[in-house]
Amino acid sequence: MSTGGPNQPRPTRNERREAAREKARLLREEQKKRDRRNKLLIQGGVIVAILAVAGLIVALVLGNAPAGGPGPKNMASDGIVLVGGEGGIQAVETPAIPDGGEPTPTEPDESGTVANIVTYIDYLCPYCGQFETTNNETMRTMVESGAATLEVHPIAILTNKSAGTQYSLRAANAAACVAEYSPEAFFDFNALMFENQPEELSTGLTNDEIKKLASQAGAASSVDSCIDQTRFKGWVQDATERALTGPIPNSELDSVTGTPTVLVNGKQYVGSLEDSAEFQAFVLQAAGESYSESTATPTPTPTPAAQ
Repeated sequence: MSTGGPNQPRPTRNERREAAREKARLLREEQKKRDRRNKLLIQGGVIVAILAVAGLIVALVLGNAPAGGPGPKNMASDGIVLVGGEGGIQAVETPAIPDGGEPTPTEPDESGTVANIVTYIDYLCPYCGQFETTNNETMRTMVESGAATLEVHPIAILTNKSAGTQYSLRAANAAACVAEYSPEAFFDFNALMFENQPEELSTGLTNDEIKKLASQAGAASSVDSCIDQTRFKGWVQDATERALTGPIPNSELDSVTGTPTVLVNGKQYVGSLEDSAEFQAFVLQAAGESYSESTATPTPTPTPAAQ
């Protein structure tokens, strides 16, 4: 049934007044509800903004704070020294760099009979991947036989090249964790990291994937929490800064300008990254030159003839 037809009586003045008052009351109540809702939204927005600013400040403070922190054991030179021994490749044990301390350069074998191979590598660097996968077995044979020592310096110069996951830093930290808790597994862990190397600009391997590689290399389970906590983040940042500012011990290099930086008895290898024969020849040549220098006898000074 419809209402408001032509025969419907017109409301009186009082009825119109009451209807207007009721409508006004409803409008006031609706406005109060909107005001309360807007107030809550504004308060919530202010709180979110405050939290966001606070988070930004904390991030900036942490990001600009000095890295600091002690280094891992067995990396007193900022690198781990691997030598041949009974049962395979072993690490030279060294104390950790103390918080705020400086690294102690490795004293190379100067007998001329051992090649001292030193590498500065970034686990995201594709050129490092080429060098490592090409020469891994050559270096393994040389170290196991006692013909060479291998000193590996993990650094993180490509931390911002992994879609925000800081893979270079996390990977170098993982290497430090293995050096501290399972140094005997370092060579194999290092090799596996390059065999499974992610592409630059990708998110890189997850911590769980890195931990699986550490376990596959024979590392102890104590490495896992060290990886998850990024325990040696400060040391990685410090070691990277030291490599980039130099000087590089036991060489004539002012600093590391890219990775891989490979030295043999202090001489930099700049040959092919994908030709193991070329690298092996360079190692033999550097070792031969060192041997010649160590065995060279000075030319005797002639004795003046008697007058």
